[in-house]
Amino acid sequence: MASSLFQSLAVVALVLHLLWIVWVIFGCLATRNRPFLRLLHVFSLFWGILMELTPLPCPLTIAEQWFQRQAGIAAYTEPFLMHYLRVLVYPNISQSILIWSGVAVCAFNLGVYGVRFRQRRNTGW
Repeated sequence: MASSLFQSLAVVALVLHLLWIVWVIFGCLATRNRPFLRLLHVFSLFWGILMELTPLPCPLTIAEQWFQRQAGIAAYTEPFLMHYLRVLVYPNISQSILIWSGVAVCAFNLGVYGVRFRQRRNTGW
């Protein structure tokens, strides 16, 4: 019983992680004229860059791994992106390429905000 609960919680952590990644990649599409969402997305982008470029573990990865261990499943030990994306999508790509790709996506989104800010400033809005 407890094993299946922890297994379910590990799946929930995985789904939250995937939703977080979708938010980081596509969040700028949902933030136009929504100041709170824009601020939240910019924070998310900086958080994503921090998680990619530092050895700090992502809290969702820690939670998923802990739930897996509690369920009696051998938890993966590499970062989330390496474990899932490399195995499922990019089996022959190095970790550094995945990391820099993630940083590039975040930087691109920050650039979108820079363009929006400059346009708003130039129109006097």
